[in-house]
Amino acid sequence: MTLDGGRTQPPLDAGHETSGGMEYGDSNGHTESAARPNYLTHRLRLNPKTDHEADNYEDLELDFSPLIFRSLERYLPPNLINQERDVKVDFMREILLRYYPESERIMTQKLREYRRKIMSNYQRLHEDLYSMNVEKFFSPSFLRAISENTEQGFRGIMSEPHPGVFTFEIFNQQFCEIMISEVENFERWVTETKFRIMKPNSLNKHGVVLDDFGFQSMLDKLVKDYICPISKFFFHDVGGATLDTHHGYVIQFGDDKDVDVPFHVDDAEVTLNVCLGSRSLSGGGLCFRGSRCKDHFNTDAQLDEVFNYQHVPGRAILHRSSIRHCARASTSGSRINLVLWCRSTAFRQLITNQNDFSDWCAECRRKKEERQRQAIAAAKLDLLKKDHE
Repeated sequence: MTLDGGRTQPPLDAGHETSGGMEYGDSNGHTESAARPNYLTHRLRLNPKTDHEADNYEDLELDFSPLIFRSLERYLPPNLINQERDVKVDFMREILLRYYPESERIMTQKLREYRRKIMSNYQRLHEDLYSMNVEKFFSPSFLRAISENTEQGFRGIMSEPHPGVFTFEIFNQQFCEIMISEVENFERWVTETKFRIMKPNSLNKHGVVLDDFGFQSMLDKLVKDYICPISKFFFHDVGGATLDTHHGYVIQFGDDKDVDVPFHVDDAEVTLNVCLGSRSLSGGGLCFRGSRCKDHFNTDAQLDEVFNYQHVPGRAILHRSSIRHCARASTSGSRINLVLWCRSTAFRQLITNQNDFSDWCAECRRKKEERQRQAIAAAKLDLLKKDHE
């Protein structure tokens, strides 16, 4: 796909919009219809228009995930980005059909059909949970900080016990209780109907993907309106200001559930982890061991990178997804957590060909500093040799 910062051929802004598409005028005021734009005549922006409010494509039957369309829309050229939704869909679909792997398209279609089967048969228990009743579910202090929308305001409700790790109250007890109730109701339906569901990830065997039974719009709103405003201050170097997609799930720990989770990094830029509740839990805390890129995942942690955290019901922990972490084994009791992986399409495209992550990978930074020290030492040695000549 060719990207050139939004230049268009030919320039549509020479014409004017009509209900039927685009028309162009000559010096005498006559107009003629123009064909709908396509990838041959219009090129995507090199950088996304981050302040653009993308359309919602959830109600359309598409070949690709609606989230892909929402993300790609921010890259549309200036003359297309504010067009009617169907014009944008046709343009983006043509690009995706040409460049997106066929296997990915088939997977998307299968996932859509899988979710359609669930949502057409599963009876929701708490309907208002799916629309995110802000005043009913959020902590008042959190809402005040969101309304203020300043770094100082967020720091007023958060603590940072370890670099890149923040804790704060986000949901009230009512939200936690009814979310647990909804998940348990869904699991009962799965058991009764013998419906085979997908696991949240490769490491957790016990849990449910929230998007699979109707929480996609709610979690979209949570990311856009509540996590992104925080992340733009504290995780700007990993795309915190451009979070636009997510993977949300609930996992359970206990004697007959998952006991622990090995060291890993999340497939995201920013991770929200909220303990919804626990019962007589012993052990089971989170263990952090420093932020690493994929090339340095197995390197040793320095002493100042080690941090242990014990979950508190109703309290959130927000951290860089690149920080290596694990869930320690629980010895008794149970715990249930809501986890939200927040992703930035723009950041992922930015680092596609990048091999230096010293801004956030401690090992990349250590190696960069070592190279700088070696360069300085070599320069000094070269000067000494010249002085003795």
